[in-house]
Amino acid sequence: MDYIIIIIVSYLLGSIPFGLILTKFFLKKDIRNIGSGNIGATNVLRSGNKLIGYLTLLFDILKAVVPVIYIKFNYPDFIYISSLSVFLGHVFPIWLKFKGGKGVATYVGILFSINLFFGFVFGISWLLVFLFSKYSSLSSLLASLAVPIYLFITNDEQIIFFVILFVLIFYTHRENIKRLKNKEETKSNIY
Repeated sequence: MDYIIIIIVSYLLGSIPFGLILTKFFLKKDIRNIGSGNIGATNVLRSGNKLIGYLTLLFDILKAVVPVIYIKFNYPDFIYISSLSVFLGHVFPIWLKFKGGKGVATYVGILFSINLFFGFVFGISWLLVFLFSKYSSLSSLLASLAVPIYLFITNDEQIIFFVILFVLIFYTHRENIKRLKNKEETKSNIY
């Protein structure tokens, strides 16, 4: 029974669409009609309000941190199930006909909750790629690949779980990958 409750609660927390809620409440706009139409922090930044964009980023990270940290200390055997459920909730939220964000901010919350160092591997990789390319999507893809590469080098058994998450992030970025290949991807301004 604990197993099912953990999956449902983690999924529901992950599926809270903070980008949509914050832009509707503060900007009186539907983020799904702005930029790429995605509910994630990168697209919210395109709304023209950096504060709302960064709040979306923060809340999308925290909605992973809260359940995963709780599970880590109370039901450690279920940490990967909780993490995957939160991630899938963000990407496929029940409230939005299963059309959610790309999962990167939620992935960051998962990383820092499971192992702070994994979060730093991602963060440093993301920043380095972004400084050179200015593409948020490329930075997210390469940084999410950096984590399983690090785990492979260190022979860490958690590599399988993070390869699965990388594949899911690769899937959610398939349109970005096409635009990157065609040199049509929009550069981001995070400052």
